[in-house]
Amino acid sequence: MDTRRAILWIIFSMSLLLLWDAYMKHSGQGSFFGGPPVTSPTPEKSGTTTTTGGPAPTPTATPKADSTAIPSAPKTLSPAAQSVGPGPAAPPAPGAERATLANNEIELDIDLQGARIVRAILRDQISEAYDGQRVVLFDLAASRRYEAQSGLVGQSAAQVAFPNHTSLFKRGPLRDDLDPKRHLVLVSESGGVKLTKTFSLDEKGHTIRVAHTVQNTGADALAPMIYLQLMRGGDRPPGESQFYQTFMGPAVFTQEGKFQKIDFSEIEKNKATHVKNANDGWFGIIQHYFVSAWIPKNDAPREFYTRRIETNLYSIGLIQALPSIAPGAQQTHEATLYAGPQLQSILEKLAPGLDLVVDYGWLTFLAKPIYWLLEQLHGFVANWGWAIVLLTIIIKLIFYPLSAASYKSMAKMKAVTPRLMKLRELYANDKAKLNQAMMELYKTEKINPLGGCLPILVQIPVFIALYWVLLASVEMRNAPWVGWITDLSVPDPYFILPIVMAITMFIQTKLNPPPPDPIQAKVMMAMPIVFSVFFFFFPAGLVLYWLVNNVLSIAQQWAVMRQIERAAAAHR
Repeated sequence: MDTRRAILWIIFSMSLLLLWDAYMKHSGQGSFFGGPPVTSPTPEKSGTTTTTGGPAPTPTATPKADSTAIPSAPKTLSPAAQSVGPGPAAPPAPGAERATLANNEIELDIDLQGARIVRAILRDQISEAYDGQRVVLFDLAASRRYEAQSGLVGQSAAQVAFPNHTSLFKRGPLRDDLDPKRHLVLVSESGGVKLTKTFSLDEKGHTIRVAHTVQNTGADALAPMIYLQLMRGGDRPPGESQFYQTFMGPAVFTQEGKFQKIDFSEIEKNKATHVKNANDGWFGIIQHYFVSAWIPKNDAPREFYTRRIETNLYSIGLIQALPSIAPGAQQTHEATLYAGPQLQSILEKLAPGLDLVVDYGWLTFLAKPIYWLLEQLHGFVANWGWAIVLLTIIIKLIFYPLSAASYKSMAKMKAVTPRLMKLRELYANDKAKLNQAMMELYKTEKINPLGGCLPILVQIPVFIALYWVLLASVEMRNAPWVGWITDLSVPDPYFILPIVMAITMFIQTKLNPPPPDPIQAKVMMAMPIVFSVFFFFFPAGLVLYWLVNNVLSIAQQWAVMRQIERAAAAHR
């Protein structure tokens, strides 16, 4: 087997694989490489539901509730889930208003019609794709509708619905020791239930603490259920590349099913598969670099659901049954809502498996340690660009023996290329004799035709894992390197890195033994141009990695070939 032809087909096949993966994701059919593995640590118990008055039975059943005031849902859901208001809130009632909470990292708009979070501006995430130059996660814009909602499922004996995300709320009293810029109390009462929602922001960060206090103002005991819900359109956020796309859609994590991603297309077809009932877990919606997730602070039974609301509008949520509440008694359900960047150091502390929203594909087991090493290097040099350079050098050193073996094989092949050309001319019309003569030549010169291919194949999974680390890590956003590279997550504005990379690829091609086949030789010479065109639109961080890798490969290949040439000259 011709080594050059094998290498050519490896490169060509990997190029087709990456292009097909990009097409699959662009067409909404998912990624060829799949999602992260379904393993994570065992969750620790945190927070509890506090109850005032009345017994606290285990919520093993979900009573049927009428959906007169709230739209119904697909019949595949339980009666309780069917009763959750899946649709957009009703138009604001007269006098309805919005409240604003903010810290240095996030700014929230909360509509008093439903006490819904309808806008979340990530103050620490710069983006020219949005008005105001900041990333907007939750939004009311028609093209990117995205809300965080919550409320109660159930109704009174008189069939008056309990407060939900379509009810009108009013501002409630706030303790004197709480900052009104970061804390908000909203109250709604109907059906003999008074629901008090308390939103709280820490001094910094993207975590929102939401407490639902349910008070029974009627004469009979009640057993309402609480739901937490995210509603989002299926369109991709502005500013995303058309040349590479990561997963966007809902996700559920439980100890039973682990991490499960759900495509909007599956919800559209009513074919979404995920764990429906569990005693733990969270749910969220993922997009490139960012995530929103509801995390209940208890280990009580819960039902997860997904649904299509209307054309290109979907929801995911969970329902939990509350203990029975006696007349005049109340209880509080606590949850955390995260809305921000996919920072693994923060996500892994909030909930088990939440860091898996950083999607490294099926090579997560390799990508995780690579990211850890990259993070350690960044702590040393305080620059993500130089951390990428150092990481590339380290990986190159680890694979030095394999690369050296590959280059030695290539050098030997280059030395016998003239003789191979003569054999091709001699046996141009007899392929069987040509193959036999070539194998005899390889045996005489002690050349392994696959010697240049196998070392490369071993390294390919590592290169793919590193590719996903650099593509999926939000730390690359707005991270400068040197001079004109002010953001490693976007393409080089002047195309300098792709052009230099094309030059290094051309040098590599000239160092390799030329293929005997003229057509193959032309394809190999055109490869640097083809790859450079693709890399014009890739993030600068990825191009930087490939450029440094090429420079190191050229230096190593040149050194190995010079060593073999000197050894050959000494034996003459």
